Amino acid sequence: MLISGFLTANGQTPSQTRPDISNKTLLTKPGPSLQGRAEATALHKLADDYYDWRNAQFPVRSSDAGLHTWDDRLTDYSAEKIAARAEYTRALLAKVNAMQTANWPKDERIDWMLFRAQLEGAAFDDRIWHSTSRDPQTYVSECSNGIFSLLKKEYDTPRNRALAATKRLQAMPALLAQGEKNLQKPVRLFAQLAIASARAIDPLLNDSLMTLATGLAPNEKEALITARDEALAALHGFADRLEKQLPSMVAFAPMGEKNYNDYLHHILLLPLDAAQVEMIGRVELAQYRTYEAWLPDPSLADPDPRRSKNIPPDQASFLKAYESREAEMIQFLKDRRLITLPDYLGKFEIRQLPEAFKPTSPGGFMNPPGVYDKDSTGFYFIPTYSPDSKNFYIRAAIEDPRPILGHEGIPGHFLQLSIANHLTDEIRRQHDNNVFIEGWALYGEEMLMREGLYPLDSASQGQVLRLARYRSARIGVDVNLHTGKWTFEQAVKYFMEAGGLDHEAAEGEAAGAASNPTQKISYIVGKWQIMDLLGRYRDEQGKNFRLGQFHDDLIKNGSLPLSVIKWIMLDDPADVEEALK
Repeated sequence: MLISGFLTANGQTPSQTRPDISNKTLLTKPGPSLQGRAEATALHKLADDYYDWRNAQFPVRSSDAGLHTWDDRLTDYSAEKIAARAEYTRALLAKVNAMQTANWPKDERIDWMLFRAQLEGAAFDDRIWHSTSRDPQTYVSECSNGIFSLLKKEYDTPRNRALAATKRLQAMPALLAQGEKNLQKPVRLFAQLAIASARAIDPLLNDSLMTLATGLAPNEKEALITARDEALAALHGFADRLEKQLPSMVAFAPMGEKNYNDYLHHILLLPLDAAQVEMIGRVELAQYRTYEAWLPDPSLADPDPRRSKNIPPDQASFLKAYESREAEMIQFLKDRRLITLPDYLGKFEIRQLPEAFKPTSPGGFMNPPGVYDKDSTGFYFIPTYSPDSKNFYIRAAIEDPRPILGHEGIPGHFLQLSIANHLTDEIRRQHDNNVFIEGWALYGEEMLMREGLYPLDSASQGQVLRLARYRSARIGVDVNLHTGKWTFEQAVKYFMEAGGLDHEAAEGEAAGAASNPTQKISYIVGKWQIMDLLGRYRDEQGKNFRLGQFHDDLIKNGSLPLSVIKWIMLDDPADVEEALK
């Protein structure tokens, strides 16, 4: 999830400059004036120009999204460029804020809200989070993702991708030097994570990258190897110098409750504040701990490979077994008409997680088709396999991979994001509200369980309950870390005691929460919003209600805030109004 935020060009908070969005403004439905239609058209032109600008400014992000125009570049993190990007965003946000939208059609007002939230998100880092001056992961991630985004798909010939990688490798020492100059107030926790990632990047560059070198001419291969070695030396040196500075760094710097609430309201468009979000976490945590206790054997919620009839002997067998379960899940969905799978849906594959990403992604991560991707394939990257692993995710996948597959693949992220990529409205296609994205995937886990995919009182059912339990624990960690109420050590302890995670997984989860504010609340809060919407939808449909139709109607809107989707599906803007009042 990209870290983003919301101060305007004159330094005021959004509430001081934002146009009135009172109940009257939203509920009134006047006919669109000529001026209103012209401004709505102008909005989309501004958005298209912004996306083009952003794609060029952040070339690694573009590569990752399937746009390969700038594959030979890294982001310019010079002080001048950082300032210019911040000013561009502030000026554009001020222009969008100045638009008078009362006479716009409902769909155009929604697009205006979404685009403004995107811009406020982009401004947050410069005004509040300050990743370029506080977080060394900014620069290490640029290096690792710069190469990983060229490797994960065969979008071009190996030679062309290797030549692009050479250019990026050559740029890494200068980028890391920019980073050291920018890091005036580094945070110790972030530095420790960056050090771990920098020292784990060798296999990505020495092994994975070199698979592209077979078709290179001798001089091209020599240039690649030289650039790789110099990049590795720069990364290791960056890590070594950070390590020496650790004692002088602040341990962690929370954003504070006010900034956290503003993020919830004006970027995520959530009708909840930090205290309400935390209460949802407490209620859900109590519920799922009780569900675990009601199992005939509560230990069924703690994955145990010894209960599995077939323990894969090696990584290749493990990956194959993982993928084989997806077919039966798809058939289950089709037989019960639980969701419609579009014809354009591509393949979903399981691959090994590069070591460089392990410090903040202990359970692996989903890499869906990018918004610009011509290739419809998606991947789920899982941790290195070991039948004796203590890692929760590995143990769970050995016993039964279906709960995690349902979350990451179909009907979860892969399906939902593939559909989102096919929207024709560019503002909505570009929107990536993580509360909806993760809420849908978690909702799918429990929906499949309740629809009968797993035997009653089974280890598979127990795994779903444990996954929901620790996602509930994530809320307390995220809210309390970023509002300044907990230390990192308290967060790890809470994950272990309340969430039921092992120390390795708990530490990685806490690190991810610290690095990505609000990401960890997305699962439970999004699921809670979807379930609220489902109940309202069911009441409205009456005898015509069908669960599969609800799912289709829900995810056809893309990755929008659920407050907006509620307005679209039920013509009820109350949640949007609450978020923006």
